[in-house]
Amino acid sequence: MNAFVPSKNTKKKEGRRKTSTKRAINEPSTSIAASIAAQTNDETARMLRTLLGNLDGMVYRCRDDAHWTMEFVSEGCRRLTGYDPEDLLFNRRVSYQAIIHPEDRPRVQEEVRAGLRNSQRFDCEYRILHASGDWRWVWERGTGVFDSEGRLLAIEGIVQDVTARKRSLNALREAERRYYNLFENALEGIFRTTPSGQFLDANPALARIFGCDSPLDLMRTYTDPEKQLYVDPGRRAQFIELVNRHGSVSGFESQVRKKNGEIIWISENARAVYDEDGRVVCFEGTVEDVTERKLYQARIEQQANYDTLTGLANRSLLNERLQEAIANAEKDGTRLAVVFVDLDRFKFINDSLGHHVGDELLRAIAARLKANMREGDTVARLGGDEFVLLITGERDPDAIAAVLERMLKDISQPWSIPQGDFTFTCSMGVALYPDDGQTAETLLKHADSAMYRAKETGRNNIQFFTAQLNEAITERLELENNLRRALERQQFELNYQPRIDLRTGAVIGAEALIRWRLSDEQTVEPSRFIPVAEEVGLIAPIGKWVLETACAQNKAWQDAGLPPLVVSVNVSARQFRHDDLVHTIAQALDRTKLAPCYLEIELTESAVMHDAERFVAMLNELNDLGVQIAIDDFGTGYSSLSYLKRFPVDRLKVDRSFVQDIATDADDATIVRTIIALGHNLGLKVVAEGVETAEQLAFLRENGCDELQGYLFGAPVPAEEFARLLRSRQSSSG
Repeated sequence: MNAFVPSKNTKKKEGRRKTSTKRAINEPSTSIAASIAAQTNDETARMLRTLLGNLDGMVYRCRDDAHWTMEFVSEGCRRLTGYDPEDLLFNRRVSYQAIIHPEDRPRVQEEVRAGLRNSQRFDCEYRILHASGDWRWVWERGTGVFDSEGRLLAIEGIVQDVTARKRSLNALREAERRYYNLFENALEGIFRTTPSGQFLDANPALARIFGCDSPLDLMRTYTDPEKQLYVDPGRRAQFIELVNRHGSVSGFESQVRKKNGEIIWISENARAVYDEDGRVVCFEGTVEDVTERKLYQARIEQQANYDTLTGLANRSLLNERLQEAIANAEKDGTRLAVVFVDLDRFKFINDSLGHHVGDELLRAIAARLKANMREGDTVARLGGDEFVLLITGERDPDAIAAVLERMLKDISQPWSIPQGDFTFTCSMGVALYPDDGQTAETLLKHADSAMYRAKETGRNNIQFFTAQLNEAITERLELENNLRRALERQQFELNYQPRIDLRTGAVIGAEALIRWRLSDEQTVEPSRFIPVAEEVGLIAPIGKWVLETACAQNKAWQDAGLPPLVVSVNVSARQFRHDDLVHTIAQALDRTKLAPCYLEIELTESAVMHDAERFVAMLNELNDLGVQIAIDDFGTGYSSLSYLKRFPVDRLKVDRSFVQDIATDADDATIVRTIIALGHNLGLKVVAEGVETAEQLAFLRENGCDELQGYLFGAPVPAEEFARLLRSRQSSSG
């Protein structure tokens, strides 16, 4: 910076400048600004001081000596170095040379000297030690001040803090290094091509996918990918069309030729890159070899209509053939028999002898069923140990029964395997067209009902769909009809069972349990009507009523001066799958004015784990709403800890089936201990349900269970009685 060098207007002024310069060298001034002020008016001096003070950095003038002794430093010195200007002037406290990093000093000196030798500006970056003790990066630009004879009088320049820029640059370099490593070491192929398809860049993985030795080999091999790479030349045009239309393409599958001619399947994900004018500059994306998956899919599609284990028709083919058989029976005036076949005690065999033996048994049963069927009839496997037979062209039910009797006898023949000789039986249920139903759905349903009747009557027998079975179905329909009108008739009521804090014995919550009272003498158990409500789509309005009633009751208790507690409401799996569940809960809280923290939603383990990924978002919404969340019946379903740790859950409720025998059954005791430890490790409260004995209580207290619920502390009771319980506990604690 050449500021502070006086202009040369006249010889007289030149002489004064030389005299002034000598004085500056021999009698150092404390500030260039003072020198300027002496030669200019006060306004100019003030302006220069302001400009220097506002510069983002330190302006300096120093001598050309061993320490670069500062004759002038601006106010920016303090921000840059942490020292006051007076500290650096004439090295009063510290020399500027001394705060330069020792490793950088020789380089800085050489760069400055090189600039001065050539009478040019010099630029350099180096580190200085800030007064705080931190090393900071600075950038310096300066120049020498020479007299008319070329002698160096001083050095002037500016120093700025570039620490942030250096850090950003280092971070950018690190990001570039990581990107390069990802690019080079990725398992997926990565590419960049021109809009016409010529490769601009590729990584080693892409070269391997296409059978090339290197990315360079790939780019040299495929100079015209549309013709050389794609088996179907028109496939490239489809790719371009999709990218042009949507800007990107995902999962675009094509057959391509490797360098050696081998044909493989690839899946491409790509996007278009545009310039400022909106023109496509290139395409970039990834490639995955999906040959194995495509071959697998081809095998699956080939076997789509047949069971892979037994070779029998599967459910899909059964439905097609059943529709066809109904049409033929109607046309020919014959009966069609739909027979449900279920092996007796297959689960016991499967569990005791192993799944491989179970599979062999299923194949053997399939062969025996097929051996007793005529050509044109169908044997299908629905899954597990369930089979369905379609017997066509029969007019007499007795003839159908005779066929099935032969099957029962044949199936019950001993089955010899290395583990020994075994005898198996099966139960059969028959529905006839047109006697027992006109549609495929009805016939399958009635045959299934008849099969369950065969199980109930001792197994190893045949049951035809009968009037009695029809009566049971009618009873079910009546239950369904009554259920549809139960809300309208106000037949539902809620009972409340207390939840106890094990440590204090205080009632801290209540579970709301629905009851359906048809009349004073007749009630319907939840285990009977809840499944029906779920099946016929009534669970949503019933669940909404339970939510609002429980919230309103809890708010009424609080308004009556009772101690605040959390009321738990069960939400069924079908309710949980409704998209408006969170909205329904929010509405119930808003209408009843209950604070969200006093409502707990209980979800069964199986309901949540059935589709855990989908429900993570919904659980987070509930959590954001402020309600508490509990996993009910924990331990009875399949839990994925990878999902469980992501759920915003407050409580795990140990299923009563484990609590019942914890005092006598070592396995149940181990399971309960494990659940308690798991819950605590995840930061959750653990609630034991179904606590009925002092022995159970002692076990749970010993193992650190947090909360308890069960008949030992109170049965589910109506709201009024529960309020009396709370008042009595409140008065006793007072």
